[in-house]
Amino acid sequence: MPRSKNKVASHRRRKAILKQAKGYVGARSKLYTVAKNAVEKGLSHSYRDRKLKKRVYRNLWIVRINAAARLSGVSYSQLMGALVKKNINVNRKTLADLAYNNIEAFNEFVKVAMAK
Repeated sequence: MPRSKNKVASHRRRKAILKQAKGYVGARSKLYTVAKNAVEKGLSHSYRDRKLKKRVYRNLWIVRINAAARLSGVSYSQLMGALVKKNINVNRKTLADLAYNNIEAFNEFVKVAMAK
């Protein structure tokens, strides 16, 4: 009895990988084995970097808040500590946006937090 290879499923699987590799350069988008390796590596990077992106953005927000706070004569840690003591619940994303786009509003937060 001849060996069954299930060509339909195999072809569909290969076609799906090559479709995912669309836009890759050279053999990475043309040859199945090379494309498969490239797609697997790309998917693993995208999984890892979805987690990493959150860290990178938080770091950016902290840098922006610190830069704006130092223009007001206070450090990042002093500002965040004062905000917590005054029970002002505002997240870093919002503070960083204010520091970047609306420095006057950010300075009001600093004044309220640092008031004795």
